[in-house]
Amino acid sequence: MENSQLKKDLNSLRKTVSETSPSSAQQNLMIQFEALQEELERRREECIQLHSVLADHTRRMKSLGTSYGRDVDIINEDGELVLAFEAQKKINSKLKTKAPRGEQLEDELQAKERNWRSQRDEWRNEIDRLQEEIEKQQKLLSINLSKSPQTQAELYMQYEVARLTSENLELQEKYDKVAEECRRFKKQCRILAKRLKDAGLPNTVEYANGCVAVSSTHGDGSNMPIIRKKERDYEGMFEFRKEDINLIIRHLVIELKPRIAVTLLPGLPAYILFMCIRHTDCINDDDKVRSLLTEYLNAVKRVSKKRDDFDCRVLWMSNTLRLLHNMKQYSGDKPFQIENTPRQNEQCLRNFDLSEYRVVLSNVALWIFNNLITNLKERIQALTVPALLEHEAISVPTDKTGRPRSSSMGGEPDSTQQKLDKLLGELTSVHKTLQYHGVDPEVVVQLFKQLFYFMCASALNNLLLRSELCRWTKGMQIRYNMSHLEQWGRDRRLETASEALQPIIQASQLLQARKTDEDVNSVCEMCNKLTANQIVKILNLYTPVDDYESRVPVSFIKKVQDKLKERGENNEQLLMDLKYSYPVRFSFNPSDIRLEDIEVPEVLHLPMLKKV
Repeated sequence: MENSQLKKDLNSLRKTVSETSPSSAQQNLMIQFEALQEELERRREECIQLHSVLADHTRRMKSLGTSYGRDVDIINEDGELVLAFEAQKKINSKLKTKAPRGEQLEDELQAKERNWRSQRDEWRNEIDRLQEEIEKQQKLLSINLSKSPQTQAELYMQYEVARLTSENLELQEKYDKVAEECRRFKKQCRILAKRLKDAGLPNTVEYANGCVAVSSTHGDGSNMPIIRKKERDYEGMFEFRKEDINLIIRHLVIELKPRIAVTLLPGLPAYILFMCIRHTDCINDDDKVRSLLTEYLNAVKRVSKKRDDFDCRVLWMSNTLRLLHNMKQYSGDKPFQIENTPRQNEQCLRNFDLSEYRVVLSNVALWIFNNLITNLKERIQALTVPALLEHEAISVPTDKTGRPRSSSMGGEPDSTQQKLDKLLGELTSVHKTLQYHGVDPEVVVQLFKQLFYFMCASALNNLLLRSELCRWTKGMQIRYNMSHLEQWGRDRRLETASEALQPIIQASQLLQARKTDEDVNSVCEMCNKLTANQIVKILNLYTPVDDYESRVPVSFIKKVQDKLKERGENNEQLLMDLKYSYPVRFSFNPSDIRLEDIEVPEVLHLPMLKKV
């Protein structure tokens, strides 16, 4: 009965822990602990009383024996000894039953106490963790209150990144454990399957190897045999009919929206298309592959022209490049097989040489790349000069007239102050879009390098044509604005692209540099990205800030010209060419994604594709 009571208490405690808060569970545990303690004290008191009764009875018997001496018959004449002996036996039996029961209660009490202590330690650890989390939040909040909104956002993003990184690590550890268990179970299944096969049970072997059981229901179906369907080992191909090519391209290219594509595997349309190409190679149907690639190229061109959408062009530049890389990786050419797995080498094309189509795909990707550059130039053209030349983040002293020493031409001050943030926000949006669609990092660097060149050329040409910008204070402002743009590039690992900003950076440094005869060599070495005409033009346009600052001496300009002639350069260009383009190179970027693992999601509406 007492065991059932203990089980009942234990179930009650478990239920309380699972349904209530930790504080309620702790309170319930303490109540049961106190009840058990009272029960133990009561049992101990009973044992003490029984021991005292036994001792008293023994003492009386001894005193009785000494009183009667050797005449024992007198003592036992009424059967007193028998009664006393029976009473003693009962007392001893009670003591024997009570003692183990008390020990059992004490053991159970100690076990519950240990359990309670372990739970208390767990709750304390949880409280400590929550306390640390609260302290971090309070620290972050206090820092945010003392920082600018931009700094607050950066700190919050850093905190979120750290938190998500920690969660990802925990999830990765869990995934590794589950994967290890899965591998262990598969190994056990293979061992058991081999044993069963040796025993002559082939159907069971198929089931052990991962077969899918399909029960046949006919009538009640209780006695019908089970049909076991073996899981297939796919080759990484999609089978399709030639008459379905137009429908496939329409669903895969024309009707695919960028907002849907970002939820899928980056480059998934390219992988699906290449798996279709592999099937045409397997059956050696050159007309089929020619029709498929022609329809794809025409659809990509049509979509890129029709939709004046930056996201759409990024999507199809990324997929065209991925298809180009896949053709190279699975072409069978040795230079493109260095990083391939043995399975990928087995999946190389066997009948087709698609080198000519690789050239066409590269040209289409280059055409989309140039369209993206043109679109981006239009987006940032109105922001470049106000953000880099006119934005005044540093307070500037005033001259004698009470006006700022450096003034902006056109536009209101408030809107000018926001141009730099708008420019950086626009660049951030472009970079995120490229990342979402999985554009190759080398292509991202080349795109931003071309974009930075356009921004630099626009800013420098304006500087060379506006004398009010050629001041020491303006040079300081321009350098400060450019530092923000450089830091933005460093944060996104675009240091190579930031080299295109050097001409305007050196122009701002030239405005701040000392201009004495002793500084001729340092000025020429500092401005190695500027032409001689540009350096001389900036020196001639330089305007003193105050009366005590003189104009640049003619002798200094003459010495600079003579020093620059030693360069031996033939470039007499004054204004930078806004239409200049860097050479674009699409480096080979192999993929480690297994073609046999790729599935067609339902959102693409391609039921006509059959995985092989």
